[in-house]
Amino acid sequence: MKKILLAFVPLMLSGCSYYNQFVEQMNTDTLNYQCDEKPLTVHLNNTRQQVDFIYDNQQRVLQQGISASGTRYTDGIYVFWSKGDSATVYKRDRIVLNNCQLQNPKQR
Repeated sequence: MKKILLAFVPLMLSGCSYYNQFVEQMNTDTLNYQCDEKPLTVHLNNTRQQVDFIYDNQQRVLQQGISASGTRYTDGIYVFWSKGDSATVYKRDRIVLNNCQLQNPKQR
């Protein structure tokens, strides 16, 4: 009986891992923007209050910060700021992606 239990516990734990990944994907929206410079794909996770995207060939993960208007995410170097269907990306207060327009926005 103990051998069966020892074999079954790792199987149950791996199932929990897959379930957590599934839930994480369900809480993540993929947003496609067309910016002046190039397209930008942003993964928005409302549960974690963060966004991630690829810029300069590296994945950037930014946490939601304080914003007077719109929604702002930052890692201290990069800022992703969105309001409505538009967004801007900054690097150290310099705009690096401008006039980003959400493609195929949800119908309101």
